[in-house]
Amino acid sequence: MLVLYETAAGFALFKLVDDGKMEKPENIWKDFQTAEQANKTVKLKAFQKFENTTDALSAVTGIVEGKLPKNLKKFLETEISDKEMKKESLIICDPKLGSAVNKKLGINVVSDSTVMDLYRGIREQLESLITGLSHSDINAMSLGLSHSLSRYKLKFSPDKVDTMIVQAIALLDDLDKELNIYAMRVKEWYGWHFPEMARIIVDNLAYAKVVKLMGFRTNAQDMDLSTVLPEELEKELKDAAEISMGTEISQDDIENIHELCDQVISITEYRTQLYEYLKNRMNAIAPNLTMLVGELVGARLIAHAGSLMNLAKQPASTIQILGAEKALFRALKTKHDTPKYGLIYHASLIGQAGPKLKGKIARMVATKASISVRVDALGDTDTPDIGLAGRTKIESRLRQLEGRAGAQINKDKSGGKKQEAFQFNKSTAYSSKSDTVMTEASTEKKEKKEKKEKKRKADDVEEEEEEEETVVEVKKEKKEKKRKTEDDEEKKEKKKSKKDKKDADEESSSKKDKKKKKSKSD
Repeated sequence: MLVLYETAAGFALFKLVDDGKMEKPENIWKDFQTAEQANKTVKLKAFQKFENTTDALSAVTGIVEGKLPKNLKKFLETEISDKEMKKESLIICDPKLGSAVNKKLGINVVSDSTVMDLYRGIREQLESLITGLSHSDINAMSLGLSHSLSRYKLKFSPDKVDTMIVQAIALLDDLDKELNIYAMRVKEWYGWHFPEMARIIVDNLAYAKVVKLMGFRTNAQDMDLSTVLPEELEKELKDAAEISMGTEISQDDIENIHELCDQVISITEYRTQLYEYLKNRMNAIAPNLTMLVGELVGARLIAHAGSLMNLAKQPASTIQILGAEKALFRALKTKHDTPKYGLIYHASLIGQAGPKLKGKIARMVATKASISVRVDALGDTDTPDIGLAGRTKIESRLRQLEGRAGAQINKDKSGGKKQEAFQFNKSTAYSSKSDTVMTEASTEKKEKKEKKEKKRKADDVEEEEEEEETVVEVKKEKKEKKRKTEDDEEKKEKKKSKKDKKDADEESSSKKDKKKKKSKSD
């Protein structure tokens, strides 16, 4: 029996000296306790060394996927003769590789659980069985091949790490909140001393820098603020400082305000640096998505989904309302209209659209964004071609919907002749060519139209007659019903009168009988 053993250095083909030992595989480990016993049990028949790491990686990836590599097939065909192919059996550890070898070469393959102890013994005594391979060489080759194989499996790229984007956008939002709080505190604190300054200088960074440079408002006239403010604002600030209604503060107060201004300036500078970092990282990881919706919106979509791959798995409808989950579930619960957009609303393309077109443009942006994200996550190219094409298409569609100059105009493709310019004809004679003659076709058309009009009028007359008949029938039915009700009432009255008359007769007869009886008794 032959044994195929795969190493990080190459393929080794061993010959099992005694085939009967495979009948009791549980005892085969005893034959590999020492190097001498191992050499007596198996003999090295051939060894094919890998030329480089690329060759080793292609061979190992083929084995992992259950395919027979070309170099292994060539090695087995050269080292195993046709007679051995028919007589011998080949022991292979991997069942998938064994079935592939059996299909391609037709050799009998043994790849079950009974061969595991044999492979463990060969692995322990590999240095003695294959000469020229040291333990350190095998370890180095195994480490390099494992790294290459892992990189191939994961398709890992240091530039594709989206964790940096998730952390950066979260930190950017935190910095914005903190910066807003600190800047408002500076304005409220310094506003006691110079309240007019908050109205003149709106920018937080410029406000903090001016406070840091000027200190007390009395120093405004002697201070050069041209490095921070434009000339108009500087003049307005100095004029306001002279007539300010603010209260006086101490040196200790201004020192603490300066410390807070330093915090505002440093946080603002770090935020600018962080934004540049996020912009560069987004262009490296998701160039198409960045081109379509921008750095901040793209980063927020990735952070909300968890990763770039998770976002790529989402359909366009989910990307459209990503970030509006609360509104969505509230709308579903109350059976109201669902939201049209979530985080994607802040994209510049949707901002350009009018209020009535925002939903339609949001749907288009989400569709193109889903395509762009899948290209960024699963594609090999780093160019923003897909995102650029999608952006131009949406912009042209937006112009078309809003009726701008870029809308498509349906041109006349008939190629008709241009109308000739008017020329004044001095001749006063009447031209018979300008008369229009009624053709047979036109007369036929007129006759058909007249027939249709007559028919339509006849139909209208019939409909009116039918309506009149229905009205007359309805009136007759009402009259009959009224007559019946009157007859019924008369019958009831006659019956009632007869009954009353009968009762009166009975009463009178009973009175007469009583009188007769009374007279007899007397």
